Amino acid sequence: MSFQPVRFYQTGTYTVGNRLLDEAQRTVQATVARANSLTSGHRACQGCGEALGARYAMDAAMHATDRQMVVVNATGCLEVFSTPYPETSWQVPWMHSLFGNAPAVATGVAAALRVKGRRNVRVIAQGGDGGTTDIGFGCLSGMFERNDDVLYICYDNEAYMNTGVQRSSATPAAARTATTPAMGPAPGNEFGQGKFLPEIAMAHRIPYVATASVADLRDLEAKVEEATHLRGARYIHVLVPCPLGWGAASSDTIRLARLATESGLFPIFEARFGDVSEARPIRRPVPVDEFLRLQKRFAHLFEPTIDTERIAVIQAQADRNIKRYALLP
Repeated sequence: MSFQPVRFYQTGTYTVGNRLLDEAQRTVQATVARANSLTSGHRACQGCGEALGARYAMDAAMHATDRQMVVVNATGCLEVFSTPYPETSWQVPWMHSLFGNAPAVATGVAAALRVKGRRNVRVIAQGGDGGTTDIGFGCLSGMFERNDDVLYICYDNEAYMNTGVQRSSATPAAARTATTPAMGPAPGNEFGQGKFLPEIAMAHRIPYVATASVADLRDLEAKVEEATHLRGARYIHVLVPCPLGWGAASSDTIRLARLATESGLFPIFEARFGDVSEARPIRRPVPVDEFLRLQKRFAHLFEPTIDTERIAVIQAQADRNIKRYALLP
Protein backbone atom coordinates (compact mmCIF):
# COMPACT_ATOMS: atom_id res chain seq x y z
CA MET A 1 0.00 0.00 0.00
CA SER A 2 1.45 3.37 -1.02
CA PHE A 3 1.04 6.51 1.05
CA GLN A 4 1.71 10.20 0.75
CA PRO A 5 3.91 11.55 3.55
CA VAL A 6 2.81 14.80 5.18
CA ARG A 7 5.20 17.56 4.16
CA PHE A 8 3.48 20.75 5.17
CA TYR A 9 2.34 21.76 8.64
CA GLN A 10 -0.10 24.58 9.25
CA THR A 11 1.27 25.74 12.59
CA GLY A 12 0.24 29.36 12.27
CA THR A 13 -3.46 28.75 12.82
CA TYR A 14 -5.42 28.27 16.02
CA THR A 15 -8.04 25.81 14.85
CA VAL A 16 -9.78 23.55 17.37
CA GLY A 17 -7.85 20.40 16.49
CA ASN A 18 -4.43 21.92 15.88
CA ARG A 19 -2.10 19.99 18.19
CA LEU A 20 1.05 20.94 16.27
CA LEU A 21 1.30 24.10 18.36
CA ASP A 22 3.06 24.29 21.69
CA GLU A 23 0.77 23.34 24.56
CA ALA A 24 0.71 26.91 25.87
CA GLN A 25 -0.68 28.11 22.53
CA ARG A 26 -3.39 25.49 22.13
CA THR A 27 -7.04 26.08 22.86
CA VAL A 28 -8.72 23.99 25.53
CA GLN A 29 -10.66 22.27 22.76
CA ALA A 30 -7.37 21.17 21.14
CA THR A 31 -6.19 19.27 24.20
CA VAL A 32 -6.93 15.62 24.84
CA ALA A 33 -7.54 16.51 28.49
CA ARG A 34 -10.59 18.69 27.76
CA ALA A 35 -13.54 17.93 30.01
CA ASN A 36 -16.17 17.42 27.29
CA SER A 37 -18.55 19.12 29.72
CA LEU A 38 -21.36 19.01 27.15
CA THR A 39 -20.74 15.66 25.53
CA SER A 40 -22.29 13.81 22.61
CA GLY A 41 -25.86 12.54 22.58
CA HIS A 42 -27.68 15.85 22.96
CA ARG A 43 -30.47 16.82 20.59
CA ALA A 44 -29.39 20.23 19.36
CA CYS A 45 -30.07 21.15 15.75
CA GLN A 46 -27.30 20.71 13.22
CA GLY A 47 -25.06 23.77 13.32
CA CYS A 48 -26.43 24.97 16.68
CA GLY A 49 -24.33 27.91 17.88
CA GLU A 50 -25.57 27.52 21.45
CA ALA A 51 -24.28 23.95 21.71
CA LEU A 52 -20.88 25.13 20.49
CA GLY A 53 -20.83 28.12 22.83
CA ALA A 54 -21.80 26.09 25.88
CA ARG A 55 -19.24 23.38 25.18
CA TYR A 56 -16.46 25.90 24.61
CA ALA A 57 -17.34 27.99 27.66
CA MET A 58 -17.86 25.11 30.09
CA ASP A 59 -14.71 23.26 29.01
CA ALA A 60 -12.72 26.48 29.45
CA ALA A 61 -14.24 26.97 32.90
CA MET A 62 -13.54 23.39 33.91
CA HIS A 63 -9.92 23.87 32.86
CA ALA A 64 -9.58 27.17 34.72
CA THR A 65 -11.18 25.87 37.95
CA ASP A 66 -9.44 22.48 37.94
CA ARG A 67 -12.92 20.96 37.51
CA GLN A 68 -14.18 22.46 40.76
CA MET A 69 -17.44 24.08 39.70
CA VAL A 70 -21.23 23.85 39.78
CA VAL A 71 -23.45 24.91 36.87
CA VAL A 72 -27.00 26.26 37.18
CA ASN A 73 -28.94 26.21 33.90
CA ALA A 74 -32.09 28.20 33.15
CA THR A 75 -34.92 26.62 31.22
CA GLY A 76 -34.54 27.09 27.47
CA CYS A 77 -33.05 25.53 24.35
CA LEU A 78 -29.81 24.55 26.07
CA GLU A 79 -31.59 22.76 28.90
CA VAL A 80 -34.17 21.10 26.64
CA PHE A 81 -31.82 19.64 24.05
CA SER A 82 -29.18 18.54 26.59
CA THR A 83 -31.39 16.89 29.23
CA PRO A 84 -34.37 15.06 27.72
CA TYR A 85 -35.63 13.04 30.71
CA PRO A 86 -34.15 10.68 31.87
CA GLU A 87 -30.97 11.43 29.90
CA THR A 88 -28.30 14.12 30.15
CA SER A 89 -25.31 15.22 28.09
CA TRP A 90 -23.69 17.11 30.97
CA GLN A 91 -20.53 15.83 32.63
CA VAL A 92 -20.42 18.54 35.29
CA PRO A 93 -22.38 19.08 38.53
CA TRP A 94 -25.46 20.60 36.88
CA MET A 95 -28.76 21.99 38.18
CA HIS A 96 -31.87 22.92 36.23
CA SER A 97 -33.68 26.05 37.41
CA LEU A 98 -36.87 27.71 36.24
CA PHE A 99 -36.87 30.01 33.22
CA GLY A 100 -36.32 33.16 35.23
CA ASN A 101 -34.50 32.34 38.47
CA ALA A 102 -31.12 30.88 37.46
CA PRO A 103 -29.22 33.87 38.94
CA ALA A 104 -31.07 33.50 42.26
CA VAL A 105 -30.49 29.73 42.39
CA ALA A 106 -26.80 30.22 41.56
CA THR A 107 -26.58 32.83 44.33
CA GLY A 108 -27.98 30.28 46.77
CA VAL A 109 -25.49 27.65 45.62
CA ALA A 110 -22.62 30.12 46.07
CA ALA A 111 -23.87 31.02 49.57
CA ALA A 112 -24.12 27.34 50.56
CA LEU A 113 -20.59 26.65 49.33
CA ARG A 114 -19.32 29.67 51.26
CA VAL A 115 -20.95 28.45 54.47
CA LYS A 116 -19.40 25.02 53.94
CA GLY A 117 -15.98 26.59 53.40
CA ARG A 118 -15.78 25.41 49.78
CA ARG A 119 -14.50 28.65 48.27
CA ASN A 120 -12.47 26.72 45.70
CA VAL A 121 -15.70 25.56 44.03
CA ARG A 122 -16.89 28.19 41.54
CA VAL A 123 -20.50 28.74 40.47
CA ILE A 124 -21.63 29.43 36.92
CA ALA A 125 -25.18 30.23 35.81
CA GLN A 126 -26.18 30.13 32.17
CA GLY A 127 -29.21 30.72 29.99
CA GLY A 128 -30.43 32.00 26.65
CA ASP A 129 -31.45 35.54 25.82
CA GLY A 130 -35.09 34.87 26.73
CA GLY A 131 -34.24 33.62 30.21
CA THR A 132 -31.62 36.36 30.65
CA THR A 133 -32.74 39.62 29.04
CA ASP A 134 -36.46 39.06 29.65
CA ILE A 135 -37.78 36.52 32.15
CA GLY A 136 -34.70 36.41 34.37
CA PHE A 137 -33.82 40.08 34.13
CA GLY A 138 -34.94 41.01 37.65
CA CYS A 139 -33.06 38.14 39.32
CA LEU A 140 -29.98 38.92 37.26
CA SER A 141 -30.03 42.60 38.20
CA GLY A 142 -30.35 41.59 41.84
CA MET A 143 -27.35 39.29 41.50
CA PHE A 144 -25.35 42.14 39.98
CA GLU A 145 -26.48 44.68 42.59
CA ARG A 146 -25.48 42.38 45.46
CA ASN A 147 -22.21 41.51 43.69
CA ASP A 148 -22.82 37.82 44.31
CA ASP A 149 -19.89 35.53 43.53
CA VAL A 150 -21.38 34.04 40.36
CA LEU A 151 -20.36 34.05 36.71
CA TYR A 152 -23.43 34.35 34.47
CA ILE A 153 -23.10 33.42 30.79
CA CYS A 154 -25.83 34.35 28.32
CA TYR A 155 -25.96 32.46 25.01
CA ASP A 156 -27.73 34.95 22.78
CA ASN A 157 -29.49 33.53 19.72
CA GLU A 158 -31.75 36.59 19.56
CA ALA A 159 -35.19 35.00 20.07
CA TYR A 160 -37.17 32.37 21.98
CA MET A 161 -36.03 29.54 19.72
CA ASN A 162 -37.18 26.64 21.90
CA THR A 163 -40.85 27.67 21.91
CA GLY A 164 -41.28 28.63 18.27
CA VAL A 165 -38.97 31.55 17.43
CA GLN A 166 -40.84 34.34 19.19
CA ARG A 167 -39.32 37.80 19.62
CA SER A 168 -37.21 38.54 22.69
CA SER A 169 -35.77 41.85 23.84
CA ALA A 170 -32.51 40.76 22.18
CA THR A 171 -34.14 40.34 18.74
CA PRO A 172 -32.60 42.82 16.28
CA ALA A 173 -34.62 45.43 14.44
CA ALA A 174 -36.41 44.29 11.25
CA ALA A 175 -35.94 40.59 12.06
CA ARG A 176 -38.83 38.28 11.24
CA THR A 177 -40.03 36.08 14.09
CA ALA A 178 -43.28 34.26 14.84
CA THR A 179 -44.51 37.33 16.75
CA THR A 180 -42.96 39.94 14.42
CA PRO A 181 -43.98 38.64 10.99
CA ALA A 182 -42.73 40.10 7.72
CA MET A 183 -46.03 41.86 7.03
CA GLY A 184 -47.35 45.37 6.70
CA PRO A 185 -45.62 48.65 5.88
CA ALA A 186 -42.79 47.97 8.38
CA PRO A 187 -42.31 44.17 8.37
CA GLY A 188 -40.30 42.43 11.06
CA ASN A 189 -39.33 43.60 14.53
CA GLU A 190 -39.85 47.26 15.27
CA PHE A 191 -36.97 49.70 15.45
CA GLY A 192 -36.30 51.36 18.80
CA GLN A 193 -37.17 48.35 20.98
CA GLY A 194 -35.12 45.83 22.94
CA LYS A 195 -32.01 46.11 25.06
CA PHE A 196 -28.28 45.39 24.93
CA LEU A 197 -27.74 43.67 28.25
CA PRO A 198 -23.93 43.95 28.45
CA GLU A 199 -24.28 47.73 28.81
CA ILE A 200 -26.93 47.27 31.52
CA ALA A 201 -24.56 44.92 33.33
CA MET A 202 -21.85 47.58 33.06
CA ALA A 203 -24.21 50.09 34.69
CA HIS A 204 -24.17 47.88 37.81
CA ARG A 205 -20.40 48.51 38.11
CA ILE A 206 -19.68 44.80 38.58
CA PRO A 207 -16.09 43.51 38.39
CA TYR A 208 -16.25 42.05 34.89
CA VAL A 209 -18.46 42.23 31.78
CA ALA A 210 -17.52 40.87 28.36
CA THR A 211 -19.00 40.00 25.00
CA ALA A 212 -17.77 37.07 22.95
CA SER A 213 -18.61 35.02 19.88
CA VAL A 214 -18.41 31.39 18.83
CA ALA A 215 -16.45 32.65 15.81
CA ASP A 216 -13.42 33.39 18.01
CA LEU A 217 -12.72 30.38 20.21
CA ARG A 218 -9.49 31.68 21.73
CA ASP A 219 -11.11 34.97 22.75
CA LEU A 220 -14.10 33.18 24.29
CA GLU A 221 -11.92 30.77 26.24
CA ALA A 222 -9.66 33.59 27.47
CA LYS A 223 -12.63 35.60 28.74
CA VAL A 224 -14.16 32.63 30.56
CA GLU A 225 -10.79 31.91 32.18
CA GLU A 226 -10.39 35.56 33.18
CA ALA A 227 -13.88 35.64 34.67
CA THR A 228 -13.42 32.44 36.67
CA HIS A 229 -10.34 33.88 38.37
CA LEU A 230 -12.23 36.93 39.63
CA ARG A 231 -14.58 37.21 42.60
CA GLY A 232 -17.96 38.89 42.67
CA ALA A 233 -20.60 39.15 39.95
CA ARG A 234 -19.39 38.59 36.40
CA TYR A 235 -21.23 38.52 33.08
CA ILE A 236 -20.31 37.18 29.62
CA HIS A 237 -22.65 37.65 26.66
CA VAL A 238 -21.96 35.18 23.82
CA LEU A 239 -23.46 35.50 20.32
CA VAL A 240 -24.64 32.05 19.16
CA PRO A 241 -26.35 32.01 15.73
CA CYS A 242 -29.36 29.72 15.39
CA PRO A 243 -29.76 28.15 11.91
CA LEU A 244 -33.44 27.35 12.54
CA GLY A 245 -34.54 30.70 13.93
CA TRP A 246 -32.32 32.82 11.71
CA GLY A 247 -33.23 30.89 8.57
CA ALA A 248 -29.60 30.22 7.71
CA ALA A 249 -27.59 27.26 6.47
CA SER A 250 -26.29 25.08 9.29
CA SER A 251 -22.82 25.37 7.77
CA ASP A 252 -22.90 29.19 8.11
CA THR A 253 -23.03 29.40 11.92
CA ILE A 254 -19.43 30.50 12.43
CA ARG A 255 -19.51 32.66 9.30
CA LEU A 256 -22.57 34.54 10.56
CA ALA A 257 -21.05 35.05 14.00
CA ARG A 258 -17.94 36.47 12.36
CA LEU A 259 -19.92 38.76 10.04
CA ALA A 260 -21.96 40.09 12.99
CA THR A 261 -18.69 41.18 14.58
CA GLU A 262 -17.00 42.46 11.43
CA SER A 263 -20.04 44.54 10.49
CA GLY A 264 -20.11 46.20 13.91
CA LEU A 265 -23.55 44.89 14.80
CA PHE A 266 -22.13 42.82 17.67
CA PRO A 267 -19.14 44.56 19.29
CA ILE A 268 -16.56 42.44 21.14
CA PHE A 269 -15.21 44.09 24.28
CA GLU A 270 -14.38 43.76 27.98
CA ALA A 271 -15.40 46.09 30.80
CA ARG A 272 -14.29 46.29 34.40
CA PHE A 273 -16.30 48.07 37.09
CA GLY A 274 -18.43 49.85 34.51
CA ASP A 275 -15.74 51.06 32.11
CA VAL A 276 -14.65 49.47 28.83
CA SER A 277 -11.10 48.22 29.31
CA GLU A 278 -10.50 46.62 25.94
CA ALA A 279 -12.28 46.25 22.60
CA ARG A 280 -11.41 43.80 19.85
CA PRO A 281 -10.73 45.69 16.59
CA ILE A 282 -12.54 44.67 13.43
CA ARG A 283 -10.03 43.00 11.11
CA ARG A 284 -12.05 43.19 7.89
CA PRO A 285 -14.91 45.70 7.98
CA VAL A 286 -17.98 44.62 5.99
CA PRO A 287 -21.32 46.31 5.30
CA VAL A 288 -24.28 45.00 7.29
CA ASP A 289 -26.01 43.61 4.20
CA GLU A 290 -23.34 40.86 3.96
CA PHE A 291 -24.59 39.65 7.32
CA LEU A 292 -28.29 40.21 6.65
CA ARG A 293 -28.48 38.52 3.22
CA LEU A 294 -27.55 35.09 4.58
CA GLN A 295 -30.64 34.92 6.81
CA LYS A 296 -34.26 34.35 5.84
CA ARG A 297 -35.39 36.38 8.84
CA PHE A 298 -34.19 39.45 6.90
CA ALA A 299 -35.29 38.27 3.44
CA HIS A 300 -38.02 40.92 3.28
CA LEU A 301 -35.31 43.61 3.27
CA PHE A 302 -34.10 42.35 -0.13
CA GLU A 303 -37.19 40.90 -1.83
CA PRO A 304 -39.11 41.79 -3.88
CA THR A 305 -37.15 45.06 -3.75
CA ILE A 306 -34.22 46.19 -1.64
CA ASP A 307 -35.33 48.25 1.35
CA THR A 308 -32.42 50.67 1.25
CA GLU A 309 -33.92 52.97 3.88
CA ARG A 310 -34.18 50.40 6.64
CA ILE A 311 -30.88 48.75 5.75
CA ALA A 312 -29.30 52.20 6.10
CA VAL A 313 -30.76 52.52 9.61
CA ILE A 314 -29.25 49.14 10.56
CA GLN A 315 -25.94 50.26 9.08
CA ALA A 316 -26.12 53.41 11.20
CA GLN A 317 -26.60 51.24 14.30
CA ALA A 318 -23.46 49.29 13.41
CA ASP A 319 -21.54 52.52 12.76
CA ARG A 320 -22.51 53.81 16.21
CA ASN A 321 -21.15 50.63 17.79
CA ILE A 322 -17.91 51.01 15.84
CA LYS A 323 -17.53 54.57 17.06
CA ARG A 324 -18.62 53.90 20.64
CA TYR A 325 -16.23 51.01 21.19
CA ALA A 326 -13.45 52.25 18.83
CA LEU A 327 -13.57 49.05 16.81
CA LEU A 328 -11.51 50.30 13.87
CA PRO A 329 -7.74 50.61 14.44
